Amino acid sequence: MTPLEIRPTDGVGAHVVGVDLTATTVGEWNQIEAAFAAFGVLIFGDQVMTDDDHIRFAERWGSVLYDTPADPQGWHSDRSYVESPTACSVLRLRRQVDGLTVTVSSMYSAFDTLSSGTQQALEALHAVHTREAENTTHPLVIRHPISGRKVLFLNPAFTTSIVGMDEAEGLELLNELCAHCLLPEFATELSMEPGTVILLDHRAALHYGDPSMAEALSTVRIVGEPLTPAFRPAKPDPSLTQRAGATLAGGIITAAMIGIADVLDPEKRTHDIEIVSDAPEREPLNDALDFGDLPPLD
Repeated sequence: MTPLEIRPTDGVGAHVVGVDLTATTVGEWNQIEAAFAAFGVLIFGDQVMTDDDHIRFAERWGSVLYDTPADPQGWHSDRSYVESPTACSVLRLRRQVDGLTVTVSSMYSAFDTLSSGTQQALEALHAVHTREAENTTHPLVIRHPISGRKVLFLNPAFTTSIVGMDEAEGLELLNELCAHCLLPEFATELSMEPGTVILLDHRAALHYGDPSMAEALSTVRIVGEPLTPAFRPAKPDPSLTQRAGATLAGGIITAAMIGIADVLDPEKRTHDIEIVSDAPEREPLNDALDFGDLPPLD
């Protein structure tokens, strides 16, 4: 089996080079699956795809969603307000727009860089996700169904409260966590050139939506599954949420800032893929994107 070229970006995701998504071999597909589990965002260049090709590729990841509501502007993941949130999306250009980028932020890194005490406290919590008349509750830290890694599951657009916490304290915690998730060191701008296809895991990354993206991109979404909490106590403990909330409300949300390089350490990866080049030096993010001044989540 000839290995594909897997080239990590400077922050989130990896480029997969040398594959035609309309005619993948079994060996190539296995490598794509492994790379997706490891990186959460894959970028494929030089693809020639029709609308039918686009849908066929998306269907290899699961059932396709149709007639979904338009994406909100700003940072979000898709449809977290339903019991089975969108698993992933396949994006490609519908029409060329010079300078178009898709900006993504790693929720793996957001979790990994928290202190161990904060991680453990967050694992005991559940959050409410709401859009209009729909709402549901998800663990604040999930066990990713593909990679098996722990990941922070938080949606700036739809997460509205923490179960069992005072409303004001819950919103304060959510805003602190959102600010942490959107630190520039966790984010990467991905250029959308003609022929670019992006596979985006909504359980492992947030992305930034704006009107130019909606007009220029064709997006096919894949149905997900109910999310699994990263931690299940042996016996129900009704005081666990209160104790975790009280600890976090004290302001212990700190980042160890281990960096993307540690997250992508080959020793931490168990997937059978070959990384053919190191990540390039980071480029500064678009100054127009505001990472810190988030609106209240009420």
